[in-house]
Amino acid sequence: MIVKPFWKPSKKSSKQSNIYKMMQQYGFDNYSDFWKWSVVNKEVFWETTVQNLGIKLAQKFTSILDISKGVENPEWLKNAKFNIVDSCFQNSDNAIAVVFQEEGKELQKVTQKEFLNLVNQIANGLVELGLKQGDKIAIDMPMTVEAVAIYLAGIKAGMPIVTIADSFTSNEIAVRLKITNPKVIFTQDVLQRAGKELPLFQKVVEANAPKAVILKVSDKKINLRNKDIYFENFLSLKTNFKTIIQNPDDIITILFSSGTTGEPKAIPWTHTTPIKGASDGYYHQDIHKNNVVCWPTNLGWMMGPWLVFAALINKATIALYYGTPTDNEFGEFVQNAKVTMLGVIPSFVKYWKSSKCMEKYDWNAIKCFSSTGEVSNPLEMEYLMQLANNKPAIEYCGGTEIGGGYVTSTVVQPNIASTFSTQTLGGEFVLLDENNNKSTKGEVFLIPPIMGLSTNLLNSNHFEVYYKNTPTFEGKTLRRHGDQMEQLKNGYYKAQGRVDDAMNLGGIKVSSTQIEAIINTLSFVKESAAIAVSPKGGGPSLLMVYYVESTVEFSNEERYNQAKNSIRKQLNPLFKVTELVKIEVLPRTASNKVMRRKLRDLYEQHKT
Repeated sequence: MIVKPFWKPSKKSSKQSNIYKMMQQYGFDNYSDFWKWSVVNKEVFWETTVQNLGIKLAQKFTSILDISKGVENPEWLKNAKFNIVDSCFQNSDNAIAVVFQEEGKELQKVTQKEFLNLVNQIANGLVELGLKQGDKIAIDMPMTVEAVAIYLAGIKAGMPIVTIADSFTSNEIAVRLKITNPKVIFTQDVLQRAGKELPLFQKVVEANAPKAVILKVSDKKINLRNKDIYFENFLSLKTNFKTIIQNPDDIITILFSSGTTGEPKAIPWTHTTPIKGASDGYYHQDIHKNNVVCWPTNLGWMMGPWLVFAALINKATIALYYGTPTDNEFGEFVQNAKVTMLGVIPSFVKYWKSSKCMEKYDWNAIKCFSSTGEVSNPLEMEYLMQLANNKPAIEYCGGTEIGGGYVTSTVVQPNIASTFSTQTLGGEFVLLDENNNKSTKGEVFLIPPIMGLSTNLLNSNHFEVYYKNTPTFEGKTLRRHGDQMEQLKNGYYKAQGRVDDAMNLGGIKVSSTQIEAIINTLSFVKESAAIAVSPKGGGPSLLMVYYVESTVEFSNEERYNQAKNSIRKQLNPLFKVTELVKIEVLPRTASNKVMRRKLRDLYEQHKT
């Protein structure tokens, strides 16, 4: 079946794009030829990209890329000295760095000068607190002006940031703190959502966190521990701070991504990782100077830091709405902030379409949408495009360990809903079938080196996770990623879920084993297997849990409620169990591994 593009670029819109300017610079008329050039001539592509982004270097690199230690251990910007935060403040002092809105309040704007002053006050506060270069700092906060400023201040002071999503339970916070051992954690007293106040500091205390710096947003009294202080008392009066200049591969951030074991992978980002995200934003989301970029997310997920760097390095404005993206007020915020690039996860769009809540707002300022985190539904994405009078939706798929995307769309190619039009510029992958032969449908293997790819894990062996026992392709080393893709006859790509035991739920990656570990504690469960499945017509994954019965106590409804509540309380309140299915025996391999693929096949048979 041939699917027609829902949006096509005009000559005028193409010529205004960042991709077009780069194509002109190197004499290309055809985008596919240009992409191929970007991977064959990686050094030239990335050196020009560093120039396009205006990356501020204290000492220039001797070579853009050195692979003398193997493609698994590349050195980008070799011998350079810099701090990526300096590249985030190169617009004019009075340019708007952040526009934000608290629930039920007015839109507020922060200039670059004001924002830099706040970042410097926090950096000085860290030093005055007794912290030193290399000490880790944790952030467990919603995506606010203060959270972003704390994030940048820590990096500016040479202190790696441990980011923890504000939706996590105290158990999950504790796991991340144990892996990273930060000296201090920044948090809020409560989370304010839809008129409700949810505990946050309390969860941090239950996780046995170190010294906490608390931003107070509620009138309610909280009991601080002896070592804890309020943000207003922490903040320094000094608005100047000399940036700590570092090596390209010094760690700036530690993010977490679910592996196929119970413990999340602790993935370090370095000063070069944001260059990947900012370059994707520059080329693929087509972010320009003084654009307004909004992507509801959190610093605990890679799209939080991505948003910070992709906006600020490109001299654009970060747009932050403090409420939920399903509120009417969010649509008004997008309208009034004059957002030019709106990022979504498909679950938001599904709600917007069913409720029609965004149809009354003027979103004409939007130049493009971008979607990530889940498989999207074509009808819903076409609906999204129409909310801004037919603007393209850039599908974008990558990973925390990539620092951005590996497959995406562009504003210079026809846009077909829920498909990716290209591999990302400067990066390359191949699809292999079960016999490791090149295929139009199969597992994604990245071809390193690519700017942004991780080279280290704090709590796992990086080589074993990504490279051990991977096949080669045309003599090239391949890197495991875990996604499945299908290349369509027109050359575009369509997501096919995961090949491993990880899944994306509501834009959050989690492993089957993490869910099963909780389900297996229920008294009526002997053993279980969790899978993610696609609904009819495609779209965000549904969580199905199969279990073998241990006892006959409780009704089906009681069992379902126990499973649902356990997942919400112990793992993440955003994870919803769609169905709990009793099965006589779980399918297993000869070596006794659960065959979750068989269960997915079983579900597909019942669905049809």
